[in-house]
Amino acid sequence: MPSENQELRKVGLKVTLPRVKILQMLDQAQERHMSAEDVYKALLEAGEEVGLATVYRVLTQFEQAGLVERHNFDGGHSVFELDSGEHHDHMVCTDTGQVVEFHNDEIEKLQKKVAEELGFELTGHNLVLYGKPKTQ
Repeated sequence: MPSENQELRKVGLKVTLPRVKILQMLDQAQERHMSAEDVYKALLEAGEEVGLATVYRVLTQFEQAGLVERHNFDGGHSVFELDSGEHHDHMVCTDTGQVVEFHNDEIEKLQKKVAEELGFELTGHNLVLYGKPKTQ
């Protein structure tokens, strides 16, 4: 719990039990991309009494503080992941909803080239590819 306390203080958030529990849940979860409902269910399964509204509120606070990133993949609901500080893109399976993170230097270079050709300086981007497993 001490590292969670430090993380919260570092971004200017008061250390509260719900914030610590939610941060721990995101940090320890096998699935890196969790909806607010996923976090809520995992907390319930762990015997923690945190309301769904609190989970939504805390995740929004975490997003505003830069602790988590919110993604709106196909299907319309938001998922959250801890901000690791390292850029990556996403591939989403249209059959299962599974999210795979990847980084590709060629794609990164091409995006910068396209931006330059259009007269822009690239300051950031969010790339999400959708697909399904190849059939043999």
